[in-house]
Amino acid sequence: MGVAEDLADQLAQEALKAEELTGDERIVDDLANLMGATSQTAEEAFLTAVRVRRANIKARAMLVARIKAFKATQQTDT
Repeated sequence: MGVAEDLADQLAQEALKAEELTGDERIVDDLANLMGATSQTAEEAFLTAVRVRRANIKARAMLVARIKAFKATQQTDT
């Protein structure tokens, strides 16, 4: 990754943690707006990193749920 992507990803990680900790769903939008005022490139990299990380979180949750459901059916079959 380049510098912009690396910095954006670090900020995305911190923003998502802060969002989870505080329950403030506006954090990501506020940061994106602030960044967009000075650098559209930084804003786009940040929002992309947020979307990728959110998608990964949802996908992992689905995977865990599917494995859990599978294991539950295996236990009832034995």
